[in-house]
Amino acid sequence: MDVTEVRLPGVGLRYEFDLDQGQRIGVVARRGGDFEIVLYGEEDPDEAQPLFRLTPEEAEVLAQILGAPRIAERFADLTREVPGLNADQVVVAPDSPYVDRPLGDTKARTRTGASIVAIVRDDEVLASPTPDAVLRARDVLVVIGTEDGIAGVRDLIAGR
Repeated sequence: MDVTEVRLPGVGLRYEFDLDQGQRIGVVARRGGDFEIVLYGEEDPDEAQPLFRLTPEEAEVLAQILGAPRIAERFADLTREVPGLNADQVVVAPDSPYVDRPLGDTKARTRTGASIVAIVRDDEVLASPTPDAVLRARDVLVVIGTEDGIAGVRDLIAGR
């Protein structure tokens, strides 16, 4: 299935694809974290009718239900719009001092200025993890911040 991705400056990203029934659907990933689901009219393919809006938490649940979320890609694309803001992934090594400890114990944002915006574990994605989310060996942390901030998270998680 072909998915068209369109940057919406100042808004976020829009993903569009055709349904088997012939309709075209869009998902607008807003910079603030909300998602809007739209349906394009058959007579006028440029006219979008909003169907519903999802909060980040609701979108996370839907993504887990549907499987194979693209959260890391989406954050990487969004950071291209903001100069100096980067997204990267940090793997929690089995020997990390934070394995089996809550994310809040890292105090990552306070110590580095970068934010851990998601935890990817196998096929599961925990978007907007809370401080009590427990880190596991081989978790992949999606981090947003400056290059220095992301490097700081990498060092912190490695115990350096």
